[in-house]
Amino acid sequence: MIAQKPLIPERIRKITGSFAFVEHRFLRDGFWLTLNHHELLLYLFLIMVSDRTGLSYYSYDKICSISRLTLDEYIQARNALIKKDLIAFDGYFFQVLSLPVHPAGSKSELLKTNKQLEQHDPATIRHLIGKSLKLDKY
Repeated sequence: MIAQKPLIPERIRKITGSFAFVEHRFLRDGFWLTLNHHELLLYLFLIMVSDRTGLSYYSYDKICSISRLTLDEYIQARNALIKKDLIAFDGYFFQVLSLPVHPAGSKSELLKTNKQLEQHDPATIRHLIGKSLKLDKY
């Protein structure tokens, strides 16, 4: 077993004032992997500003200002988080929800067509880029 000793003991985090938390299951069960960077930013922001019941009272303009998301990025991220059952929104308030049993869209789709491979397979994408740049090893 690894001895767990803080690297800088005088800088151990303490809970003072309000406290936000992210369930470890968010990472361990694959929820993190189902979100793009705008969705992650908005989700973590809402976790940080929500109260003990998950409610957040921040308006979209304040969220966009603080997070530096454009309005389009905010709307797309918000809608995706709602669709993935991570948040609820009534037009005024957000609620960060308890995590569902499984992440939405967690089943990976099999890549079958050339178009799917060209859009989603890192090796195929790298090959196409190398070919288009006329690099010798492609």
